[in-house]
Amino acid sequence: MKLVTFEIATALGPVRRIGAVEADQIVDLNLACATRLAAEGRTARAYEIAAGLVPPDMIGFFEGGALSREAADAALAFVAGRLAADGAVEGPGGEAVVHDLAAVRLLAPVPRPSSIRDTLSFEGHMINFERRTGKPTPPRWYETPIYYKGNPGSVIGHEAPVHWPSYTEKLDYELEFGIYIGKQGANIAEEDAADHIAGYTIFNDISARDVIPGEVSMFLGPAKGKDMDTGNVMGPCLVTPDALDVSNLRMEARVNGEVWSSGNSNDMYWRFPQIIAYISRHETLYPGDFIGSGTIANGCGDELDRWIQPGDVVELEVEGIGILRNRIVRP
Repeated sequence: MKLVTFEIATALGPVRRIGAVEADQIVDLNLACATRLAAEGRTARAYEIAAGLVPPDMIGFFEGGALSREAADAALAFVAGRLAADGAVEGPGGEAVVHDLAAVRLLAPVPRPSSIRDTLSFEGHMINFERRTGKPTPPRWYETPIYYKGNPGSVIGHEAPVHWPSYTEKLDYELEFGIYIGKQGANIAEEDAADHIAGYTIFNDISARDVIPGEVSMFLGPAKGKDMDTGNVMGPCLVTPDALDVSNLRMEARVNGEVWSSGNSNDMYWRFPQIIAYISRHETLYPGDFIGSGTIANGCGDELDRWIQPGDVVELEVEGIGILRNRIVRP
């Protein structure tokens, strides 16, 4: 299942909803559930029951676990049957249940994650760093996954502008993908970690390359090299684990239509189950937490010595997930 958080215009202003992508349409999962319940004769409390079964926000949906997923699957099947029979479907109050993808604004799948952690999990990226700097990869990198924490308040989604900070002359993209945690847990065993993954999305970890070296030289960071408004780009959707095998996905970055980076998810040295097991040691992971894969080999301009500029359009594509597209702008 491909899930999205989307925004629709209403008389009271824009409203956020979650939906499932079906071809070039989005099915509002909460309204689809309410519509199904009303059709079964539960009209009086259809909205209330649907709000509990399939909440209209993504983290709430994660927290619902298997019960929410089962209710969403049943609602999608109901809508598909109605569309096949009548060609249209409306909510109990006449609301639109199905929207054209082009008519809504896609946000990040989880507009504000509970937390953000990004790793360095591709060995090729580390090897390129060695070649570029002459500094060997620390042996510890091969012993435990490494990660830093980002700002959950700086997340944007597909087609949103990336603002170029005034303090950098070398802004960079990073071709990554990542996971959302769907089930709370601590001290999660590697063999159980897959049960805690709600879905996968594309991640563009925007970086100020000329700022990071000075920050990490002071034994902390990165700070402003990573923490900037619009600096964590996620989307366009999340794909549930039952619909995607992430062991062999083609990954590509394009700038103004030209391919700059390409690689494959199978090059990950540290896999997500290993990463989850490590991060969750005596630390609870919660639904809505995000964990990035780190950059693939040659997955950023720094490795290529090619630099994006204001006005450029950056597209990251991961097989099975889609294309995450954003324009770089100077505010």
